Amino acid sequence: MVHSAIGTRHEQRGQPCQDYGNYRVEGPYLIGAVSDGAGSAKHSEVGSQIAVESALKTLTKILRRQFIQEPTRDEIEQVAPELFAEVLDDILCTLHQEAILSDYKLRDLGCTLLAFFVTPNWVAAMQIGDGLMMLRAHPDAPYQLLFKPDKGEFINETIFITTPNACDYMSVCVEAVQAPFLCAATDGLERVAVRLQDWEPFAPFFKPFEECLTKLPTPEEQHTYLKTFLESPRLNAKTDDDKTMLVCLYRQQPEEP
Repeated sequence: MVHSAIGTRHEQRGQPCQDYGNYRVEGPYLIGAVSDGAGSAKHSEVGSQIAVESALKTLTKILRRQFIQEPTRDEIEQVAPELFAEVLDDILCTLHQEAILSDYKLRDLGCTLLAFFVTPNWVAAMQIGDGLMMLRAHPDAPYQLLFKPDKGEFINETIFITTPNACDYMSVCVEAVQAPFLCAATDGLERVAVRLQDWEPFAPFFKPFEECLTKLPTPEEQHTYLKTFLESPRLNAKTDDDKTMLVCLYRQQPEEP
């Protein structure tokens, strides 16, 4: 399930929500991405949507082209940096085209990116900029952050995919999992989802969403739960930024008798 909610600061200024997130299911793979538009970029809400949709399109193309059968965790670890570099190249090409067509500067479309593809056996993920990606590798494992957000050299500074040589700042990881629970979110949720002093996930924040995916019977009910939370006055009292969450859970199927 995925939802984006506008921050109260943007509402007060008459600005649009600059976050975007989406996902696809392709055979055994779940492909997802979230992006936070740069507050300093004039049309970052356009950039974040292009980044996410282009990432999903390219990852789908790669999986159909290269992985008719699911590779092992070791096999995907060897090629993951190259695959995500291709994703970034395609995003930048699409952003350049949008800038030309709409008479924007490329920096007007600046945004961060978190993207992943996951199976019941492994997860491959990348990150440029801030935001968070949290994993629980199996039902008895602790919650863990896959990446420490890159905040840049100065406070409130981060890297965007339109930054020159952005690929040099890309973090990639591959983890072995069993029926994983995964959450990707923009930095509007960092202060409530992560202990900032040590960058450890705050387990009571994530557990209700894992239970939501387990206990609520329909996608509509699950989305309503997430939407209600992200738009709640209680959360808005703690963060005035845009907020996007993409939450997924692979559930082990009972064995056939």
